[in-house]
Amino acid sequence: MAETLRKGTRVTGSERSQLAAELKKRYDEGESIRSLAASTGRSYGFVHRLLTESGVTLRGRGGATRRSRG
Repeated sequence: MAETLRKGTRVTGSERSQLAAELKKRYDEGESIRSLAASTGRSYGFVHRLLTESGVTLRGRGGATRRSRG
């Protein structure tokens, strides 16, 4: 399912489950939601929702983390 989906088409049933499984696998391997969205031609929100529905624990945002001084 690496090919891009036509923008705006509904993804339902087994096709949706298959896409969710593929995106979950790729996300768990370290790919970002933005790159998943770009490679599938879907929006960030769609990919985020699909991952959440699949039970994925989403990673925190990147960048510098702050530690308390102590």
